[in-house]
Amino acid sequence: MSDPSPLFDLGTMRLPDAEATSALAQRLAPHLGPGDCLCLMGDLGAGKTHFARALIQARLTEPEDVPSPTFTLVQTYQAGGLEIWHSDLYRLSDAQEMDELGLTEAFETALCLIEWPDRFADEMPEAALWLHFTMAGEGRMVTLRSARPDPWQARLAGVVPG
Repeated sequence: MSDPSPLFDLGTMRLPDAEATSALAQRLAPHLGPGDCLCLMGDLGAGKTHFARALIQARLTEPEDVPSPTFTLVQTYQAGGLEIWHSDLYRLSDAQEMDELGLTEAFETALCLIEWPDRFADEMPEAALWLHFTMAGEGRMVTLRSARPDPWQARLAGVVPG
């Protein structure tokens, strides 16, 4: 599967190294809240988990270990009054498993960071922000898209070059 269509392009950035990926996550973090969903796409090693870790760490009030959810499927965090769900859908075989994990409900109440969302693109919230990470030489490129760009354009101003 791939990301849903049509998605509107909200910007593309070159991320020359891991620090640039972390910096993007840190700039975006304060603009996110309950009900926001970031769909993190890209090949293995493209920077999805690194981005998610940096974003979660930026929102936590106390430093905490942020492991990959590859084997646990979901990791949750409390960042002040914000609940953050970090999920990896790679090993799910059916969209019903998302309900069983509580993820569908979390889409409404938490900030959700979803790795491998393309496996169940039709189940992702319509207003999700899709970040597609690709390898680009020694660094990465990230393209941001959404089926509903209006809520994102103002929040991304100053975060992603226009």
